[in-house]
Amino acid sequence: MLILNNIQTQLGEPEEAAVARALKILGAPSGQVKEAYVSKTSLDARKQRDIRKVNTVVVRLHKGEERFAGRKDVRWQKDEPFSFRPGKMPDGPVIVAGFGPAGMFAALLLAKSGVPVTVLERGGPVEERVQAVERFWNTGILDESCNVQFGEGGAGTFSDGKLTTRIHDPLCAYVLEQFARHGAPAETLRKAKPHIGTDHLRDIVRSIRREIIQNGGEVRFHAKLTGITVRGGRLTGISVNGEAMPASHLILAIGHSARDTFRMLAENGVYLSAKPFSVGTRIEHRQEWIDRGLYGAMAGHPDLPPGEYQLSHREGGRAVYTFCMCPGGTVVPAASEAGQVVTNGMSEYSRDKENANAALVVSVDAADFGEGVFAGMEFQQELERRAFRLSGGNYRACGATADCFLEQKPGLSLGRVVPSYALGAEAVDFDKLFPPSVVKMMRDGLRLFDRKLRGFAAPDAVLTGPETRTSSPVRINRGEDFCSLTVKGLYPCGEGAGYAGGIMSAAVDGLRVARSLLEME
Repeated sequence: MLILNNIQTQLGEPEEAAVARALKILGAPSGQVKEAYVSKTSLDARKQRDIRKVNTVVVRLHKGEERFAGRKDVRWQKDEPFSFRPGKMPDGPVIVAGFGPAGMFAALLLAKSGVPVTVLERGGPVEERVQAVERFWNTGILDESCNVQFGEGGAGTFSDGKLTTRIHDPLCAYVLEQFARHGAPAETLRKAKPHIGTDHLRDIVRSIRREIIQNGGEVRFHAKLTGITVRGGRLTGISVNGEAMPASHLILAIGHSARDTFRMLAENGVYLSAKPFSVGTRIEHRQEWIDRGLYGAMAGHPDLPPGEYQLSHREGGRAVYTFCMCPGGTVVPAASEAGQVVTNGMSEYSRDKENANAALVVSVDAADFGEGVFAGMEFQQELERRAFRLSGGNYRACGATADCFLEQKPGLSLGRVVPSYALGAEAVDFDKLFPPSVVKMMRDGLRLFDRKLRGFAAPDAVLTGPETRTSSPVRINRGEDFCSLTVKGLYPCGEGAGYAGGIMSAAVDGLRVARSLLEME
C-alpha cells in the first residue's frame, strides 16, 4: 500500500475530498488505482478559527507501487499480516490467570493456534459483573471478587474503551482488527484516536470469550489463583480456590489491583520490584466548557467530536498530568476491597453525558512511600482507607470544588458542575488525604493547565478522589524470553506485571507472551 499523510480538509468536507487530494498529490493514472480510502482522521485545532481535519489516505495500485516509494510525501508499506514461527507446542495445557486485555488476547491466540488453554478469572462473567457493579453503585454493597477491577474484561471494561497507545508495534493493527471482528464500530480501524466505550466493550469481551471456547479453550470464572508450586526453580503446579492443579506454563495477567496475588507470588520465590505510579483525583467540568476551550466559536460543529485533552507539567523530577480523560462520561466508584474508596472514569461510546472528567494525578516513587517491594502498594491502600474514613465510611468520594481546593480549605460549594460519582461526594480537606508534595503539585497543575485550556480551574469544577489505580505499584520482573527471572514456566504479562498501561498495550503484551510460547524450540 501507499500511505499519504497530512492530507488536510475543512470541517464539512466529505472524505472523498481527502482521497481526491491524495490522488492528485500521488499523480498516478486513474486506471492504475485499485482502491483509495481514508484510513485515519484527526483534528488540528491549534487555530480555532481554522480547525482542520488531518487525514491519512491509503492507495493501492494494480501494479507499480514501488516506483512511488522514494517520495518524501509518500510511504510505501508491504502488507504483513500477523504471523509467528511455529515451534514446539507447549507440553501440557497453558494456564492464563486473568481475563483482562492481556490474558484475553494471549488466550485467544493460543486457542486459535490449537494449544489447550485454560483461563482463570477470579471475578464473574460480564453479565454477572455488570449486575454486581451496578448494585455497588446503587447501594454501596461491594462484592470484593466481582467489581470494577475484577471480572471478565478487566478494569478496562468499565472505562472509556480507548484503543490508543504510545507504543509503535505492528501488533496494534492486529488488536484493532480483532476488536472490529468482535463487534467494535467500523470506524475503530480508521480513527486516529479510536474508542469503543464501556457499552460496546461488554459485548466484545463476551464475543472473544465465545471464540476462545469454540477453539477448544476453557474459561473458568470465580476461579482465583491462590498458590503456585515451584520445584528447582520451575513451576510444577498451581492452586485454584485452594485446590491443587498441575501446570507447567502459567501466564500471569492478573491486573494492577490483585494485591493478594502479588504477596502470594513473593512468598513463593517470584522476583518482584517496586515501581513508580501516580495518585490524585478525578476532575469534572461541563463538557461544553471543554469544547469551547478547545474549539472556540466552532464548538458544536457536527464534524467535531466531544473535546478531549491531555495536559502535563514537570517540575524537579515530579510530574503532574491528566490521565484517562473521559469526554461526556462519569466518575465511578472503583473500590475492590472493603473499607476503601477509589475513583475512576468511564464513558459510553456516545460520550453524551453532561460532564467531562479526567484524572489529575501526580507521580510518586520511593521518596514518597519508602523502600520495599510492597511499599507503594501499601501507600495506595493507606490513601484509600484514609479516604473512606474522611468521607464518612460509606464509600462516598472525597470531594472539593476547585476554588476551595486552591484556597486550601474543605468545601464542595456546587455550582454548574454536578458530581457524577454514583454514591455521592463529601467535602474533604485534600491536605489531610495526600502528602504535601502531592497537593502542592496538583494546585500548581490546576493553575498552569488553566492557562493552556481556559476554564480548567473554573471555581465550580469538581475534584473527587482518590484516584490511585493509575498503574501497578509493582513489577513482576521477566527476562527477554518473557519468563520470570526466578521461576521457569511463569510468564508475567500486561498491566499488573508492570509491562503495559491501557487496553491496547496490555493486549499487545498478551500477544507477545503467547507468541513466545508458540515459538519455543
